[in-house]
Amino acid sequence: MTELLVASGLHKTYGATPALAGADFAIEAGEIVAVMGPSGSGKSTLLHCLAGIVPPDEGVVHYAGRELSRLSDAERSALRRAEFGFVFQFGQLVPELSCAENVALPLRLTGSGRREAEARAAEWLARLEVEDVRHKRPGEISGGQGQRVAVARALVNAPRVIFADEPTGALDSLNGERVMQLLTDAARESGAAVVLVTHESRVAAYSDREIVVRDGRARSLAGAGA
Repeated sequence: MTELLVASGLHKTYGATPALAGADFAIEAGEIVAVMGPSGSGKSTLLHCLAGIVPPDEGVVHYAGRELSRLSDAERSALRRAEFGFVFQFGQLVPELSCAENVALPLRLTGSGRREAEARAAEWLARLEVEDVRHKRPGEISGGQGQRVAVARALVNAPRVIFADEPTGALDSLNGERVMQLLTDAARESGAAVVLVTHESRVAAYSDREIVVRDGRARSLAGAGA
């Protein structure tokens, strides 16, 4: 298969601290790749460079044949809204919006009408088994429910790549396992690629392949199997 997202020779330094020191990465459409490593190894920096959130100091990232550094800020922002989905450790839901409005937000930002966006949001909330919280705000639901809402928000726009940064880090083991099952099942059904940053082997076990980042460099391990 053709590689969808490819990075080569990435370097990134914050002050005097090198975060990446020649990291390479590649993922195919529909593949789930776990990025592992100790705290401070450069995992999250690699994800941010791959998603076009921060530019590398050196090296290139290609997505669907386009070099991200050649795109304008507006073009990269549009790309993240339309083709990328994000799940973070603490969900990062908008507290003033209901859960349904949070899930519908990516659709609204890309021009969908309110009725269509809310209907698709309801479908994803049901699929992630949290339809009953659709009218509640994030502060009124549990951490596990909130993370399922965040996964629904990441998937509602049919992204080609999902970036998940420690998606179970704030959950207990039972909720974490369910979130990972729902996330990976939905991604496989839709054909989305998943870049999964984690330090937990039980989370990495849901991936097809593992990459370990250490001292700013990345090396591949054998596939984990989901």
